[in-house]
Amino acid sequence: MTTSVALCTFNGEKFLRQQIDSILNQSIKVDEIVVCDDRSTDSTLKILEEYQQNFPNVFKIHQNENNLGSVKNFEKAIRLCENEIIFLSDQDDEWLPEKVNDYCKFFSDVEDVSVLCSTGFAMDEEGKILDKLSVWDAPEIISENGSQINFFESIAFIRNIATGASMAIRKSFLPEILPVPQTENIHHDEWIALVASYYNKFHFLQRKYFKYRFHQNQLVGGVFFDNTEVWKSYLKKFYSGSNQIRDFKMYRKHLRSLKNSMKKFAILAEKSQIQNQMLEQCLLMANERYYNLKIQVKKEFPIQSMFLKK
Repeated sequence: MTTSVALCTFNGEKFLRQQIDSILNQSIKVDEIVVCDDRSTDSTLKILEEYQQNFPNVFKIHQNENNLGSVKNFEKAIRLCENEIIFLSDQDDEWLPEKVNDYCKFFSDVEDVSVLCSTGFAMDEEGKILDKLSVWDAPEIISENGSQINFFESIAFIRNIATGASMAIRKSFLPEILPVPQTENIHHDEWIALVASYYNKFHFLQRKYFKYRFHQNQLVGGVFFDNTEVWKSYLKKFYSGSNQIRDFKMYRKHLRSLKNSMKKFAILAEKSQIQNQMLEQCLLMANERYYNLKIQVKKEFPIQSMFLKK
C-alpha cells in the first residue's frame, strides 16, 4: 500500500522536529509527506525546508496565501495527498515506529474499514509519558465486561472518541467526507469519524500508536483523566450509553450531550454540502433520544427531574 501523511503546521517550531523524525523513522517508510503551513511566523518554514532538502522525494510543502484555520488546512492537505492511505498528523505529537506498518496491515486485511484510529499515550512538554486515562480508553474499558462500544452512537450522541492525531483514511473514501462543513460545531476529525461510523466504515485499534503532547498552546485538549478507578468507572458509564445509566448525574450529562447533538446536527444539515440525508437522520435520532431519555428520567427521578432545564 502506498502512503501519504497530511501534516498541518502553524508556529510549530518547538516540537516539529520530534514529530517529523518519528514519521521518518517508521519501520516502513512513508511515500510522501504533504505539509500545509498556515502562515507561520516562527522558524517552522525554515525547519520544513531543511527536511525538504534532505528528503526531496518525500516532502511537498505548501504555504497558504491566507490563514485557513485548522479544519480547512487539514482539508487542503488531505486533498493534496496522492496515495492509497492518508495519515493525518499534528505538529507536536510523536508516532511509535510500527504505526504505519500496523495500520497498513489492518487496511489490507479488513477491506470494509475506510477510517482507522487508535488510542495513544499522554506526554508532557519534555516527552515524558504520563500515567493517564483518556477517552480513547473507553472502548477497551467497556469490553472488559464483554460489551462493545457502538462507535456511531458514541461519536454522534455522546462524545467523539476519534482524534486526528491517530487517524488514517483510505483515499477512496474522500468523496464521502470532503468538503468538511465549515462550522465551529465540529472539527475535521469528528466529521470524518461520524461519516465513517454511520456507514460502518470506522474502526478503533486498542493499541497505543502515538504520544499526544500536553502543552499550553495545543488547539484541542480535555481528553485525559487521572488514572483512577473513579475515572475508569466514569468513562465506562458515560460511553456505555443511556441504557446503562442508573444515576441522575449521568442522566443529566447524557441529556446535555444529546441537546448539543441536536444543535450540532441542525447547523450541519444547513451548512454541509454533502451527507445531508445522513445529517437529517442524525438530527431526528438525536431528538428522539433526547425526549425519550427525558421521559425515562422523569419516571426514575421525579423530584430531581423537576430541576432539569427545559
